[in-house]
Amino acid sequence: MSDPHVRLRFAPSPTGYLHVGGARTALYNYLYARKRNGVFVLRVEDTDVQRSSEEMTQVILKSMQWLGLNWDEGPFYQSQRLHLYRQAALKLVEHQKAYVCFCKPEELNARREAGMKANGAWKYERLCNHLASDERETRLRAGEPHAVRFLVPPGRTSFQDLIHGEISLDHASIDDFVLLRSDGHPTYHLSVVVDDIDMRITHVIRGDDHISNTPKQILLYEAFQATPPSFGHLPLILGPDKKRLSKRHGAVAVEEYRNQGILPEALTNFLALLGWNPGDEREIFSLEELIHEFGLERAGGSNAVFDFKKLQWMNGRYMSALSLNRVLQAVEPYVSDKSWVQDPDFPERVDLMRTRAVTLTELVQMLEPFYKEDFSYDAKGFEKVRKEQGLKPLLEEFATALDHLNQWQLSDLETQLRTFTEEKGIKAAVLIHPLRLAVSGKTSGPGLFELLQAMGKQKTTQRLQKFLASL
Repeated sequence: MSDPHVRLRFAPSPTGYLHVGGARTALYNYLYARKRNGVFVLRVEDTDVQRSSEEMTQVILKSMQWLGLNWDEGPFYQSQRLHLYRQAALKLVEHQKAYVCFCKPEELNARREAGMKANGAWKYERLCNHLASDERETRLRAGEPHAVRFLVPPGRTSFQDLIHGEISLDHASIDDFVLLRSDGHPTYHLSVVVDDIDMRITHVIRGDDHISNTPKQILLYEAFQATPPSFGHLPLILGPDKKRLSKRHGAVAVEEYRNQGILPEALTNFLALLGWNPGDEREIFSLEELIHEFGLERAGGSNAVFDFKKLQWMNGRYMSALSLNRVLQAVEPYVSDKSWVQDPDFPERVDLMRTRAVTLTELVQMLEPFYKEDFSYDAKGFEKVRKEQGLKPLLEEFATALDHLNQWQLSDLETQLRTFTEEKGIKAAVLIHPLRLAVSGKTSGPGLFELLQAMGKQKTTQRLQKFLASL
């Protein structure tokens, strides 16, 4: 299905890094737009002057680009559009759909506390809406600080949520919410509706925590005589303890997972499945496949659990399945010593180890034995070898045999070991495990012969001699 009139947006606030919940929201909007050949708009909601920063804005933009979520229009910055929000608020005042409010914050707080104490609830009493017009004009001319409040009409607002179905709210439970603060800055409700109208947004996909905002915003659309977009609210992302995902569960920002060595392809795939399913048992999808398959009709209404082990598993699958060139490109930023990357044997060694690693950082750690001489031996493995009677002379003799080997290829290495162990009347495993420990410091890893070939003759010989000396 193709509809170029479909327009969606992602509108992050640059008050921190891009949370994985925000990244999922961006992804779903992106997929919905791409599936319908629509437009994906990026808007930066930076009107919170105290908490917003240009640094966080750039981190968010880079995180989206890293995930492959490229936008068609924007980024548009709300801080550069303040005049539009002020004009819109005054227009509503002129049409008696909003009113100026001179109540001071401390007065409001005192009345709110008293109301909560007496009745357990409180709504603004519309005191300023009942001011005589001449008093209102006098106070405005005097420059008295004031906010602008929306005049909530009587009635009920209902809308058909794309995920949850019909949602309805009585206006009696909606306060006359502030549109424009006394400092001239808009509230979220005003700026988001003005922007969505101006940017012709047709669909809004966002988190469940915004459901309570939607009736208020629909009222604003109606006040501006504009057609509201279709709304879809995504279930929350929870931690393993079934509480809302937060820093207490570990990393929550896209940037953190990038630093941990998660591939963008894996994180995008993983996030897509937190609230949506393809209708079958498939779990691995490229971005192109997600675009083809995506639809909100298969989005669930229940909260999703962020399982980091599942993400690691998925990342491991991508580490093995992606082209070697893609893995080489991805791992290079994590290698601090660039001489590794310049080594002609680097691609072969990455290819050998990538199927064993679940993150790029782990892959770098697995490459260390190829390039570092100061690695330590696995303690249990070393102690087992040290206690094995008669093993050291066998290793010394085999080390000599390897040193005289002319061809350093898989078949030659394997033939040499099999022949040697047969002549000695021992199982190949008797030497395989100590040899792996000697050259890599580890008791597990890729096939021994692949490891020795990738290590090279000179380094293998040196490692064996060092190991024998330590015994």
